[in-house]
Order: sequence, then C-alpha cells, then structure tokens
Amino acid sequence: MHMTQLTETARALVADGKGILAADESTGSIRKRFDAVGVTSTEESRRDYRHMLVGTPGIGAHISGVILFDETLRQTAPDGTPLVRLIEQAGMIPGIKVDTGAKPLAPDPESGETVTEGLDGLRDRFQEYAALGARFAKWRAVYAIGHGKPSARSVHVNAHALARYAALAQEAGIVPIVEPEVLMDGAHDIDACFAATERVQHAVFTELVAQGVRPEGLLLKPNMVISGANAAAQADPDTVAERTLACLRRTVPAAVPGVVFLSGGQGDEQATINLDAINTRAQRDGAPWRLSFSYGRALQQAALRTWAGDNAKTEAARAAFLERARANQEAALGRLAA
Repeated sequence: MHMTQLTETARALVADGKGILAADESTGSIRKRFDAVGVTSTEESRRDYRHMLVGTPGIGAHISGVILFDETLRQTAPDGTPLVRLIEQAGMIPGIKVDTGAKPLAPDPESGETVTEGLDGLRDRFQEYAALGARFAKWRAVYAIGHGKPSARSVHVNAHALARYAALAQEAGIVPIVEPEVLMDGAHDIDACFAATERVQHAVFTELVAQGVRPEGLLLKPNMVISGANAAAQADPDTVAERTLACLRRTVPAAVPGVVFLSGGQGDEQATINLDAINTRAQRDGAPWRLSFSYGRALQQAALRTWAGDNAKTEAARAAFLERARANQEAALGRLAA
C-alpha cells in the first residue's frame, strides 16, 4: 500500500484553500449542458471546451486538481499536447471518474432509488488510468429524500460499492474521492437532509473500515446539509454551516485529510457563500479536516455561457472561470466576505 504517496496527494488536493474542478460529465450530461447554450456536442467541441478550462492561465493558483471523463484523459490540445500534461504543467493533479453511472436499484426499479455501477474490470482500468497520469479518482453514489427514501437497502448497497471502489483505488496508488450525494431535490426541510446525510455517511465510513480502506488516503465529497430545493423555508448560510459541520463531526474520522463539497444544484453564488460560512464557523469552532470544494456547474456555468462554442470568446470565458475559482478559494479559506 502506497499510503505515504496517497496521503501526500490527498493533502495536496486540499492545500491552501484550493479546490477541485469536476469536468467529468458523461457524454450524455455534457450534451445537455451544451444544448442549453446552443452548442453541438462532438468529440472536438468537448475537447475545445475542456481545453479552454484547463488551459486557463493562472488557474493552478486556485484549482488543485481536475476530474476528467475517460475521453478527456486521452485527448490532446490543438497543438498536440495531451490535456493531462497541460493540467500537470499548471501545477494541478489529473483525476478520473471511474463509475459508469447510477442505475435503478433491483429488484424494484420503480422505487426511484439507484445503485452506482462500474466495479467490473475496475482493477485493470485503474492500472491503465495510472499509466495515463491519473492520481486520484471519483465514484458518485446518489440518494433521494422522501417517501421512505433513502431506504436501508439503498444506503447499504451504495456504501458497499463505494468502499469496494475505494479499496481498489488505494491498491493502485490512486486517491479515491468518495462521493455519497444526498440530493437536494424535493420540498424537505434541513432536518430531513441532516438525518439522511448522517445515515449515509455513517454507513459509508463503516463500510470503508470493514474493507480496509485507509482514511488518511481518501477525500470525502459530500453534499452540504441544506434545505430541499423546493422547501418553503430555506436555511440561511450560517444554519447550513452549523448543521453540515455537526453532521461531519458525527460521521467522518479526523484522519481524513479533507472534505470537498459538491455544489449539488446550488447556484454559483449560493455554493460559494455556503462554503464560506462553513469555513468561517469551522475556524471559530475547530474542525480536523480541510473543507474545500469539488464543483462542476458552480465553477463552469459562467464560462460555458460566455464561450457558447465560440473559440474567439475563449479569453472572456477563461476570465469568468478564473473569477469563480478565485471566489471559491477565498470561501475555502473563510475570507470571502473579508
């Protein structure tokens, strides 16, 4: 077990308030994002878009790592430089999404619950991904709230799969990002989110321990404890911070180097403001982990709208991306409002 190397990589990913860019949308997901701004999704347009992001001058001052999709890990910039090399040259760490998506949970596919697949052949894929330059990975499990959800079965099977993935990643010398996302879809209140998130995270870490995964060599990518998107009353940032930290303290070992929150459908500004509130409170009350970000839409949306498929607008799009990255780094240091 390459534990020293794993711990060093995990710590580097959450150093100095830096966070992780999630640019690992599947081909179907990126098509939806592109459709929204009138861009046709082709291998070339996807390459141009992701090259625009990772080639942003100075981005390595704010972003520590980039989660890539399989296709992107193999692509080259227009000048022939592999995108992985560009990421490394900017001082960032290349990562790879390895799950193959959330599928309906058997034997009741109508329940609306899912289990994430992708374990078959994963040991061999990790060997290939490591050879291509990936030093960390990501696997996402998804849980809904409401009408008896998340069920005990959903909590158990996803925790088991997350831990199997994490064990294989650490065996290959790759830091696993463990992402159990309790969705914000619904009208539930923040207490319901707290209860579901606590159950899910407790199950995940119980399973990680059972399968021999070392907490020093992983990062947790959780949802914030937050009101449902359609809830009548929306918790303010300080309440989100207090409840999120209380939940983490109950479930996450102090040995874990960092927690990198997902944005989970929050707006760009909301995700940043809530991250700042979490770090402001953590600095006051103490917390054993670095608390940073691993955002997709909340980092990319302004840049995607600006670029909209026109490479002549690359510079303006990069400026928008850099601004979101800088603001989130300030929030991860608890000094956004300073």
